[in-house]
Amino acid sequence: MSIACEAFYHLLAKRDISFFCGVPDSLLKDICAYITDHAEKQDNIITANEGAAIGLAAGYHLATGKICVVYMQNSGEGNAVNPLTSLVDHDVYSIPLILLIGWRGEPGVKDEPQHVKQGKITLSLLNTLGIPYEVLPDLIEEAEKSVEKAISISKEKSSPYALVVKAGTFEEYNLKKSTKTDFELNREGALKLIVNQLGKRDIIVSTTGKTSRELFEYRKEIRENHNRDFLTVGSMGHSSSIALGISLQRPDLAVYCFDGDGAAIMHMGTIAVIAQQAPKNLKHIIFNNGAHDSVGGQPTAGFDVDFTLIAKGAGYPTVLRAETSKEVKKQMQNLKKSDGPALLEIRVNKGARKNLGRPTTTPIENKKAFMEFLQS
Repeated sequence: MSIACEAFYHLLAKRDISFFCGVPDSLLKDICAYITDHAEKQDNIITANEGAAIGLAAGYHLATGKICVVYMQNSGEGNAVNPLTSLVDHDVYSIPLILLIGWRGEPGVKDEPQHVKQGKITLSLLNTLGIPYEVLPDLIEEAEKSVEKAISISKEKSSPYALVVKAGTFEEYNLKKSTKTDFELNREGALKLIVNQLGKRDIIVSTTGKTSRELFEYRKEIRENHNRDFLTVGSMGHSSSIALGISLQRPDLAVYCFDGDGAAIMHMGTIAVIAQQAPKNLKHIIFNNGAHDSVGGQPTAGFDVDFTLIAKGAGYPTVLRAETSKEVKKQMQNLKKSDGPALLEIRVNKGARKNLGRPTTTPIENKKAFMEFLQS
């Protein structure tokens, strides 16, 4: 069984919960899509990261006295721990809110390697944080009881309460309120153009999600080794920091960070640190499709901000943008010739092919091959 998104949304509305914020998750993509289509824009805010969502929920409560729903993947608990313990906790400001947490890596359910550890500790971490929780039932009648309990306890204790969501809990719902773009390229097409222009000693650090999957498959398609690529399968938003760490220690190699708009926004402060350290060999490429593409296509602020101006303001000496194949090829030549840190933003359409595979190597195998290449 599964819950109709409309029914769940309305049972929240009946209990005066009408404000939502957080970071989308693949297990929550259906309910998140329904919220995006039916809530007013100012009542559903996709935040830069999960910690920011907790802060936003706190501000909402301070202004209204009401509680809201904060949605996130369980991996986002890590970003949220600080404000959960030092802001909304009962021993600090004692602020009520409902956490809706997608349970990736649930024990006994096959999942990708980056979710296994977090899946094992999801419930124990909530226990450690002192946050009461319940696994949301997949029947609307039982789910309604769980929601009532969550709201009651959250209000009574004036602190967070978590509803943990298993795979398949919500019925399928496809996002309708989606920004339409008409760029020449999608991310995979732009990625191929870039890889084709890189040298045999150039290395890539690719961001979480479909970008790394597309890079892995393209190397396989053109029969090239994967050992020059570090595939950041987890830790969303940190690929640029990984690339910085490598570039500072290996100034003899060109280091390319393949970033996404959602990932770059999630930890945008890294751009300032990269500029401060000024590695001449670091080239930062952001594939901007204005969406959290790997978890349902929910919108980001990617098209509402100017990454080139942000990077320039931080201190990147070279900032570039491209939208067409011709521009990508031209700007890649400029990027290669420029001293870093240099940024290239490529605006692309969202979406990926349905038969996109996943890396056939484990993260440990990827790490060992990559380190061997660096040491060769």
